[in-house]
Amino acid sequence: MLLRQGDPWPDLFRECQREAFHLELKDSYAEPYESEPLRRFLAGEPPEESDPSPEWRALVRETAGRGVAMSRVRVVTVPLSDYQRWLLSITHYNVNAGDDIRYVPRHLVPPEDMPEDDWWLFDGRLVVFNVTGEDGKPADSVSTTDPGIAAYCRGVKQQLWELATPYAQFNQVHAGQ
Repeated sequence: MLLRQGDPWPDLFRECQREAFHLELKDSYAEPYESEPLRRFLAGEPPEESDPSPEWRALVRETAGRGVAMSRVRVVTVPLSDYQRWLLSITHYNVNAGDDIRYVPRHLVPPEDMPEDDWWLFDGRLVVFNVTGEDGKPADSVSTTDPGIAAYCRGVKQQLWELATPYAQFNQVHAGQ
């Protein structure tokens, strides 16, 4: 495993050639930049008119624009947590930038098949685990090209992708719940 301190994501995406897949497993995250938009959402205040994460969306557009398939599966508890309801309300920004986002209700995944950590899989061979602190805030990332771990992640991706509902369809059912 290689510890990747700081912000390795721009380089990882720029080095990616074919596919970047993200598995998200938590019902809430403690990203500092999300605090105010989430607070506004929960208070019933109108959202800000602008994209809450323009730098990220620019990276997604750049990556997808090079022909790299960007996708993710979010495994969520239904009914959705407040955080996931808010995230669903802004997911269109990612989708419009080129990220194919799909959802799997947690109860559809057998517990023994559920990984414990979020990760990115780049080109089917590089796995980058998202590490969080005890407070739930993002910490550093660790990566590996171990063939066994990469194969496991490819298998999880395939299994969950088959169960997943595309964002637009999931949003029609769960928006506003």
